[in-house]
Amino acid sequence: MAIYSPERKEAMLKKLLPPNNLSISEVAKHEGVSVTTLYNWRDKAKLKGMPVPGSKSTADKWSAESKLAVVIETSIMSESELSQYCREKGLYPDQVKTWKQDCLEGFDVSAKRERFTATQAKSDKKQIKQLKKELHRKEKALAEAAALLVLRKKLDAFYQEDQEDD
Repeated sequence: MAIYSPERKEAMLKKLLPPNNLSISEVAKHEGVSVTTLYNWRDKAKLKGMPVPGSKSTADKWSAESKLAVVIETSIMSESELSQYCREKGLYPDQVKTWKQDCLEGFDVSAKRERFTATQAKSDKKQIKQLKKELHRKEKALAEAAALLVLRKKLDAFYQEDQEDD
């Protein structure tokens, strides 16, 4: 079993990225490495957050984790460094900027969701309070109606006894 240096592994994984866009089987054949080994390296690189292609061939179809990794990696880069990075990865700077905007919109959506949840909770509490108040009122009315029925039965029973005595 051959042991490869991290630099060698990275060089092989880079062949999977644009501008080369070689398939795993092509890289395995050229480098003399098993296909399974390359798949394992690719999966481990994905877990580390490195942008590596999956089964998707174009960068727009990359996983959300890979796109986020690119955004994080390029966040501190100047315009020229970003252009160089994009050339190496086979991306366009506009794609990276769009992905960054999508990330920011995601945070904006979560803030809106939190505000909506807070207002929904407030209105739910108000409705619960109103429903409890109405339930209490109906329970009192029901208890009063039951008491009246009991008194009516007692009154009817009293008059029947009274008529029997006559």
